[in-house]
Formats: sequence, C-alpha cells, structure tokens
Amino acid sequence: MDHPAHAPGRADRPARVLPDAEPPAHAPSVGEHGEVFAGSLPFGERPALVVVDLMRAYFEPGAELYLGSRACLESASRVLAAARRAGVPVVHTRVAFGPGGVDGGLFFRKVAPLRHLVGDGPLGALMPEVAPGPGEPVIVKQYASAFFGTTLASTLNSLRVDTLVITGVSTSGCVRATAVDAIQHGFVPIVVRQAVGDRDPRPHEASLFDIQAKYGEVWEEADVLARLRA
Repeated sequence: MDHPAHAPGRADRPARVLPDAEPPAHAPSVGEHGEVFAGSLPFGERPALVVVDLMRAYFEPGAELYLGSRACLESASRVLAAARRAGVPVVHTRVAFGPGGVDGGLFFRKVAPLRHLVGDGPLGALMPEVAPGPGEPVIVKQYASAFFGTTLASTLNSLRVDTLVITGVSTSGCVRATAVDAIQHGFVPIVVRQAVGDRDPRPHEASLFDIQAKYGEVWEEADVLARLRA
C-alpha cells in the first residue's frame, strides 16, 4: 500500500542521540540472517510512546480477535506509567470504521472480524489499564499502520521526536506495520517485547525477529523502563 509523504522539514534536522544509547546486550539474535542484518539503531534523545490498538476487542473472552492473554496489556500499562513519569509524549491509536466499513477498503473486506469495529461499539473502546490521560491524543485509524492515512507523523514531527517506543497489538499486524512505517518516516522504532502480543506465538516471534533484523530494535521491558528512568 502507499504511504504518506515524508513530512517537510525532517531531512534538514539531524537526530540527536545520547552518547550512551547502546542497544541491550540481550537483544534478539539475527540468527541465520548473519552479520549482514546485525546492525543496530540508537535510542534517541526525544522519544515518544505509541500505544497501538489496546482495545476490548483483543481482551474480551469470546471476541473473534481475543488474544487469550492479558500479559502484553499489563506490560504496556507499566511502560505507559513510566513514560508519563518521564514526561515522554504519549499517543494512543484505535481502529474504527464508518458505516459498512466504507473507509476500510480492501483491508476491511479481507479481515472479517473488523466488522465489529464499525462505529463506536464496545469492542472498539480502549482498555482502562491504558486509558488516555489528559493531553494524550487518540488517533483513529482504518489500516494496519498507525501512520497510514493519519496525523501521527505530523504529530511526532511537531514534537521533534526522534524515537518511537511501540507497544500494543497485534505483533504481526499493526505493531509490525507501524514499526516499518516509523523507520520509513525517520523515527527509530523501539518495540517492547513484553508489551506487544499476538494470538499465535509463531507470527509473534517471526515478526519480532524481522523487526530486529531489518526495521528497528526489539527491547525488553526492563531495558525500556530503565532507559525512561535515565
């Protein structure tokens, strides 16, 4: 799919990086990818947190999108609290469609459970553990990436953000798409391993593997919390 044009003004603003911004020693191995994909990106000086789609649809037993676990929600809640204490900007996203999924295009047709996110139904509500605080924008999206067709890039640019810490669901869908678009927009993606989740461990682990190898950094929750406290 097409992606929004790069916001003007970023190219002539070099990212500022803390001198000790080294990746955790126990970041996921690139395994058979070898040294070709063993590069790393630094955690910058002006991070923001994006909380991706932590809606009731993923945590309500019996719902078609139910994850089967609240572990990522609990981790995301801890990361959110740490970001707020550190004064780091926070952006939330959720999915909602117009009548009949008119604004969802082929994605709405492809993924049948998205029909439960038409309008402002209960499954589209954000979980109370990560409820937006005062001044924290909520971006409503219709596609996998939090950047596609939204104001996320311009919001981050206005805050002069250089690093995007990513939590939410699902790892193989909206988290991965957001991480890929983040690097394409010039933000260092830091995906928090424990704070993202999926219904199946196989695409979850495969997506984290690919993100670490090619598109960003996968950090442990403890390392992110320590970084936010620094």
